[in-house]
Amino acid sequence: MNLLFDLFISFFQVGLFSIGGGYAAMPLIQAQTVDIHSWLTAVEFANLVTIAEMTPGPIAINSATFVGMKVAGIPGVVVATLGNILPSVIIMLILARLYEKYSKQTLLKRVLEGVRPVVVSAIFVAGISLLQLALSSFTAPDLFAAGIFLVAFIAMNNKKVPLGPIILLILGAFAGIGRYLILR
Repeated sequence: MNLLFDLFISFFQVGLFSIGGGYAAMPLIQAQTVDIHSWLTAVEFANLVTIAEMTPGPIAINSATFVGMKVAGIPGVVVATLGNILPSVIIMLILARLYEKYSKQTLLKRVLEGVRPVVVSAIFVAGISLLQLALSSFTAPDLFAAGIFLVAFIAMNNKKVPLGPIILLILGAFAGIGRYLILR
């Protein structure tokens, strides 16, 4: 029962403080699952991010579901996922009401302008952390992963031939399969 409570509180905190969406939540999820509770190793966390990104739905909810299942089975899934979405539901109900009432006021506009750079910063920090995990095998740089990163980065920024993230994820999966088959 204590484990389920810890799962709920951990993902409630993630849901409450991850302003900016799933990528902004990744440092919070890493802190809760790897650093504080040791439910995952750093490698398992990197795999979690990959799985959460590839599966449909919000990354934070997918992460809560994955961790909940690993740590406490189906009850863990329910508790972690509920803990993750409950703050958003409560906050969005309050904010929708407030925005409806005060959307024309300058103070609200200025608050949103101040929060936006912080959200971008949180996403950037999460991205750098994930990039470090992706490019290292914890002993030496992984040139294959660096090559995949560069190709995906260039492809996503190519305005002439835009490849969406779904196509790139599929191509990345095939590249990983190809590497596995070659190195096997």
